Amino acid sequence: MNKKVASILGSWDLFLAVLFVCAFAYACISVPHFADPFNLSQASAEMTEKALMLLPMVLLIIVREIDLSIASILAFCSVILGLMVRAGVPLLFAVPVVLLAGAAAGATNGYAVCHLGLPSLIVTLGTMAFFRGLGYILLGTGSINELPDALTNFGLNTIGSTAIPWITIPFIISAVIFTLVLQWTPLGRKIYATGGNPAVALYSGIRVNRIRFGLFVVSGLMSAIASVILTARLSNARANNAFGYELDVITIAFLGGTSVFGGKGNYIGVFFALGLVAMIRNVLGLRGMGGDDQGIAVGLLLILSLLLTNTIQRFVEHARTRRSLKGVDEVKLEPRKA
Repeated sequence: MNKKVASILGSWDLFLAVLFVCAFAYACISVPHFADPFNLSQASAEMTEKALMLLPMVLLIIVREIDLSIASILAFCSVILGLMVRAGVPLLFAVPVVLLAGAAAGATNGYAVCHLGLPSLIVTLGTMAFFRGLGYILLGTGSINELPDALTNFGLNTIGSTAIPWITIPFIISAVIFTLVLQWTPLGRKIYATGGNPAVALYSGIRVNRIRFGLFVVSGLMSAIASVILTARLSNARANNAFGYELDVITIAFLGGTSVFGGKGNYIGVFFALGLVAMIRNVLGLRGMGGDDQGIAVGLLLILSLLLTNTIQRFVEHARTRRSLKGVDEVKLEPRKA
C-alpha cells in the first residue's frame, strides 16, 4: 500500500495535470469572459515571452545553475532593436544583430560562471542590473513606438480566422525542440548527469563546463527572441520592458517539478505549471487585481511549490527507506538451510 501511495504522490506531473484541468474548469464556470476566445488568445500571447525564457531556464536549473538576468537581457535587446529600426536598419538585418547581442550577453554570464568559477546566482544578479542599465544608457527613460508594420502585425495578428496568435509559433517550435533534446538525445542525458553529480560526470568524460556555458548562451539567445516578440506585441521598445519577468519564469520552473538541487526535471510538468501561472494571472486580471497583486500571488506560489515538492520528495524517500529496511529484516529472519 505504501509503495502504491508513494508512486501516486511521486507523480508530480499527474498532480499538476489534474490541478490544471480543475482550475481551468472552475475558471470557465465562475469567471466571466474567461472562456472567450479573445481572452484565451490574449492570455497565451502575454505568456509567450516568459515561456520562451523558461525553456533554457529549466535546463540551467537541472545543471545546478540559474540565470536571473533573462528579463534584463530581453530589455537590452529590445532597446537595440528599437534603436536599429529608428535608424532605418531593415528588420532582416536588425533581428539577427539582436539575436547575436542576446547570445553575447549569455556568453558573458557563461564565461564568468564556467571559466572564472563564480556562482551563477551572484553573476546573474549583477548582470541583471548591468544589462538593464545599458538599456537605460542607450535609450534613457523614453520609448520607441514607430516600428515597421511587419513587426507590429506579427505581434498583434492571429493565424487566419483562428484565435491563435502568430507570436506563439516560435514557442511551440522551440518547446518541441527542447523537449526532444532533453528526453531523447545524448546531450539531454549529459545534462541530467551534470546536474545529478558534476564530479562524477566530469570524470566520466562529460565536458561539464562546455555544457553549462552553452546553456547560458542559449538562455541569452532565447531572451533575445523573446525581446523581438515583446517589442512586436507591445509595439514599443524601452529599457524597462519585461521588468520582473524572471520571478514568473523561476516560479514556473520550480512549480513544474524541476529540482532546486539539480539533476531532476522535465518539460511535461513545466508546461502544466506554465498554464497554471498564465491562468492565475489572467483570472486575477479579470477580477480587477493589478500587477502588484498578481506578483504577490506568484511569489506565494513559488514558496508553496518549493514546500510541496520538498515534502513529497521526503515522503517518497521515507517510504523507500522503510521498504528497504523491511526487506533486510525479512532476509535476517529467514531460517538457514542445514
